[in-house]
Amino acid sequence: MDFGKVDNPGDINFGLPNDAPQTKKVLEANKTDQPFDVSVGCAKWNKKDLKGFYPKGTKDELVYYSTQFNSIELNATFYGMPDAAQVETWKEKTPDNFRFFPKITNTVTHFKRLINVNEPLELFCDAVSHFDQKLGMVFMQLHDNFAPKDFERLKGVLEKFPAGIPLGVEVRNAAWFSDPKVKEEFGDLLEKLGMANIIVDTAGRRDMLHMRLTSPVAFIRYVGANHPSDVDRLDEWVLRIKKWRKEGLQKLYFFVHQNIELESPLLATHFIEKMNKEFKLDLPVPARQSSQQSMFD
Repeated sequence: MDFGKVDNPGDINFGLPNDAPQTKKVLEANKTDQPFDVSVGCAKWNKKDLKGFYPKGTKDELVYYSTQFNSIELNATFYGMPDAAQVETWKEKTPDNFRFFPKITNTVTHFKRLINVNEPLELFCDAVSHFDQKLGMVFMQLHDNFAPKDFERLKGVLEKFPAGIPLGVEVRNAAWFSDPKVKEEFGDLLEKLGMANIIVDTAGRRDMLHMRLTSPVAFIRYVGANHPSDVDRLDEWVLRIKKWRKEGLQKLYFFVHQNIELESPLLATHFIEKMNKEFKLDLPVPARQSSQQSMFD
């Protein structure tokens, strides 16, 4: 994931900003006594990218991956429309408690740019519905140049999105974050619809750390910089999540990316261990392979 990559990550202030004022109100309004629902994973299970993660002789990467993590941010569905048969295959290869978080196909968001997308959205939603209880949340990532001038187009699509399929939305154009009125209107729309406002933590786009939760679900896409600061950043996230949990956070979806993906499982493992300790969870802790190389050794 090259988005937000910088040449000198040591020059970046990686501190998390304060929460948006609406976040505490949203969390407190949805506070329950339900157990904390936490999903942590990587963006892909491809053996080439996650070099060293798989034991020698691994025949099916998804089967092994799903014994090490409880979820996957499924970017494969962004590059090609899934069908029911493919979804069923993925579903059957994974344990009962495993969940998929598929990205809406780029036909919808990047090629058609949300124009006349009823048919491809219906195809996508019909396909991913076959994940059944293993469907965590679908997410929509808008093109970098999809700007607030097209807010009404986005609003129309979101208002018609199938209510039975949980959705998170990620906007990237800087104007969504730099204009306070636009930022508020977008957040208010997601809050009204009960959709997640995806937070992206990446070096070159600190504006995407809007810290505005629009539901009791935090969907965070963390992009490491292949720099020692990555670990401290994850530790700070644990502290912020602790605050949110006290205020009423019900679900956390946290996915780890890297510009060089071989570090992703190692960073995710560190985060899982911290979360298990802080919240007394029992998330699976991935096994460390002797072939895995890390800058943190």
